[in-house]
Amino acid sequence: MPKTRTRSGVKKRFFATAGSTIKRDKAYARHILTSKSTKRKRKLRQSDSVSPSESRRVKRMLGI
Repeated sequence: MPKTRTRSGVKKRFFATAGSTIKRDKAYARHILTSKSTKRKRKLRQSDSVSPSESRRVKRMLGI
């Protein structure tokens, strides 16, 4: 049986915490920032957790 390879695109976008939660960075924080409010940009800096329905699939792609 061959080894399961991790998806390198998923490896760059998601990370696992010690409590087995999968975290991700938020979208829309890269460019055209002048039209976005300061409050919105500040909230985009914080990482967010993946929904429970998606976390099983992301864990499998990460090889966890």
